[in-house]
This record gives sequence, C-alpha cells and structure tokens, in this order.
Amino acid sequence: MAAPFDRNDDSVVVIIGTGAGGGVLANELAQKGVSVVALEAGGRYLPEDYINDEWDSFGQLAWTDPRTTSGDWRVAKDFSGLPAWIVKAVGGTTIHWAGASLRFQPHEWKALTTYGAIDGASLIDWPIDDAEMAPWYDKAEKKLNVTRTNGNPGLPGNNNFKVFEAGAKKLGYKEVHTGNMAINSRDNTDRMSCQQTGFCFQGCKWGAKWSAAYTDIPEGEATGNLEVRSKCHVARILHNEAGKVTGVEYFDEAGNLQMQKARIVAVAGNSMESPRLLLNSASSMFPDGLANSSGQVGRNYMRHLTGSVYGIFDKPVKMWRGTTMAGIVRDEARHDPSRGFSGGFELETLSLGLPFMAAFLDPGAWGREFTSALDQYENMAGMWIVGEDMPQADNRVTLSDVEDQHGLKVANVNYSDHANDRAMRDYAYKVGSQIYDSLGATRTMPTPPYPSTHNLGTNRMSEKPEDGVVNKWGQTHDIANLFVSDGSQFTTGAAENPTLTIVALAIRQADHIASEMSAGNI
Repeated sequence: MAAPFDRNDDSVVVIIGTGAGGGVLANELAQKGVSVVALEAGGRYLPEDYINDEWDSFGQLAWTDPRTTSGDWRVAKDFSGLPAWIVKAVGGTTIHWAGASLRFQPHEWKALTTYGAIDGASLIDWPIDDAEMAPWYDKAEKKLNVTRTNGNPGLPGNNNFKVFEAGAKKLGYKEVHTGNMAINSRDNTDRMSCQQTGFCFQGCKWGAKWSAAYTDIPEGEATGNLEVRSKCHVARILHNEAGKVTGVEYFDEAGNLQMQKARIVAVAGNSMESPRLLLNSASSMFPDGLANSSGQVGRNYMRHLTGSVYGIFDKPVKMWRGTTMAGIVRDEARHDPSRGFSGGFELETLSLGLPFMAAFLDPGAWGREFTSALDQYENMAGMWIVGEDMPQADNRVTLSDVEDQHGLKVANVNYSDHANDRAMRDYAYKVGSQIYDSLGATRTMPTPPYPSTHNLGTNRMSEKPEDGVVNKWGQTHDIANLFVSDGSQFTTGAAENPTLTIVALAIRQADHIASEMSAGNI
C-alpha cells in the first residue's frame, strides 16, 4: 500500500472521483510511476460487502445527497431529488453498471458533419475520431476483458434474452446477441466467470464484472504510487495568481476542512458533480467558475434517450434470472433519417426486481392496470432503450439555492427533451413493442425513463475553446494543469453505453499526462 502523501506535497496528481474515468486514470498514472492522491466522496465496499437486495443496496451505494431538477423531462416530475442513479463509493458507478461495453461507430465522432445542423441542438464534432481511438479501445477491451473481443466468448443467453432474440429475429433484425460485456465469460487468473446471479446493478458479489473498485484501484495501490482517501468530499479547487491550479480543499470523514496541494488536478466526479465543483470553485480571477471562460461549464447535459418496454406472456419468463443486461439488438444504432430522426439507438434486455419494478413501471399509476401487471411479473420480459439524445445548450447543470451537508451549493439539473429525442423514443417504443407482439404477448407496456441513465456532457471536448471546456486530451482550455476525466467531457452521446469510451479516454489521457509531466510542460 502507498504510504500516505503529505498534504503539502505539491508534486502529486490529485484525482477527484474513482469511477470509470478517475479510477482508471489513477491506476494508469500509478503504473507509470506518477504519485497520485485520489479523493472519493463515498466509502469503500468490496464484493463481500455488496447486498443482493435492491433497496438495501441502493441505500448502501447510491449518491443520495440532495439535488434539484427542472425542465420537462419525466425524471424531474417522478424523482425530483434524484436526477441520476449514480454510486457514491470507491469505484464509482462501475459498481452499479450493467457491463455493456460498446465502441462508438465512426460517424458518431462527427455528429455535426454527419447529421448537419439540427434546430435547437448544439451539435459539434468531437476533436478526435475513430482511427485515433481504435488503439485505446483495444487497450480498454483488454482491461475490461470484454466478451466477443480478444477471443472471449459471449455470455449464455437467459430466458429474457431468448424471448428478445426470437422476437427480434422474427422482425428481421440481424445483429442480435448477448452483448459485448465487461463480465468474465470464463474464469481468468484474477476473477471467476459470471455466476448468473442477476444482481448486476447491486455490485457483482463474484467480481466477475469489471469494476474499478476491485481491479484498477487495488492494482494502483499495489505500486505504492496511489493513495485513495475515501469519504473525502471535495469542496473547491484552488489556484494561484498565475491562474494555475495548486490543490484542492475537501471535507474529510469527520467533516473537517483539509487542503491537498497538487501539481495537476483531474476532475472525474460525473456529469453532475464535476461541473458543480468547477462552478463552486469560482474566484475573483474566475468569477463564473474554473475553466469557464466559454460559459460552457455545465451546458449540453446529455443523458441518453431512454425508456423501457415490457411484454407479458402466457407462460413464465422469469426475466430476473441471469445477467441483468443479457442481450442487445444493434440494427437500429445507425443514422437513417428516413425513420424521422437523426442518430440511432440500441435495444438491450433489462430486468428489475419487484421493488424497483413497482417504483419504476409508471410512477404514480396505481390501480387495476398497474397491479395486474405486477401480478404477472413472472411472465414478463423487459428491454431498455438507449439512444443518442441531442446536446442542447440549456440542458445544463447550474448551482441550486439548496446546500448540502457541507454548506456547498448542490447541482440543479435542467433537462428537456429535444424533438429529435421524442421522435426517436416514439419509434423505439413502437419497434420494442413489436418484438414482443410478434411472439404473441398478451400485453406490452412502454414505460417512462428511469433515473438510472448515462450522464454525459457538461464539460465537453471541443476543437475551439469557445465551443467547450476541454481539448482533445481532456485538458481544460483555460488552465493547463486542470483536466476532466469522466463522461462530462463527451461532446455527443452516440447510441452506445459510454463506459468503454470513458475508460479508453482515461488510458489515453494518462499516457498524455505522464509524457507532458516528464517533458516539464505541466
């Protein structure tokens, strides 16, 4: 284990957050001999601590600090204090994620060029492309041990997948399989293979699913170059008169304010907490928040277009058995404006346990129709829609008037669907229902979006400083030694689950930071 670094040691890289971005960056830098202090607001839980019970697990892992919401999205109405289901723990949301690991398609790096200007959307192209990312995706797939890559077989299909596959193939879909998953499909030297327990969202008790909590974090600590401080909530990032960041202030577990000096600071707190921290770090030199000369910090929040479809059949499906996200249809993840919208979407199997099904099926919709659906839970199959939503300047994170337990202003998340999003969701609901109808479902139920989603944007990557917050390396345009390392740097969302891309960008960023440090540039 790393000896603790002195709080006055200004040679360290401070990373805020330990999820797919921060956890990987911390390990990658530690492996290169760089001294790293990672600050994590949550506690530390390992597979033996995870709870195979939906509500108890949620209480253990979820970020339940206050937030506020606005905009016309359903989540603001149904779950106003919890606009996203993210994890507050070492390892971040990699504990909770389902494991889907998909590469962006080439055209998705260039959304403005591909789709053209869309009214009401703030589309730009990423300053990187498919060819540049390919070798980093290779490294990410190896790190995560993704199925259907590097000779790893796919996972077996559970009943939920078999229903999904049969219906999809009946409709003529071709690219239907059990997914590219960061879940071991066979035992390897470190971790056992998937045991098909079905509590993927509650933390994998077997360690078969990749999570930074029990892979990258301990690997980084084993080098002696990484110190993780859990239950440390960062309050603000500090800077000197020259405008370079010099360290961070944070509240420790006892609630005492501490300061850690730094050579470089990397922000990886997710798309709500990262912009919130930059905005809360405003000063006389940076009155609108750090790295915000463009006014873009917090803007262009994307959460993927989501929704679910459930089908009820005359025989049991028992969809909860086996991997939670057990399969995918990729045929609709293309750009084909003849469908009435730009961009595309994935259909992925999903199952929820009865407690969450009761909460999420259609919040507030009690009565016979609702209870009869729950009565037929055993005969239910389910899928989730994941589609590319449009960035919009006013879909944004700002500071709320509400304060958290440390007296810091919390994030207000404002989001309204774009017309393109609504057209895509309506189309996806229709084809999702057709998949189940084709097999003789007695009832299909499109359901509104959950608070669980993919949080993207808010500190987006851009070629021109005026268009975003960070450059192609995740380095802020305004401050050379301040980086963003999570999904908030996403320029557009693409149709794919984002974790693989967050990991690939973190590996690439670590390479860049280490070489810039050794060259003396930062």
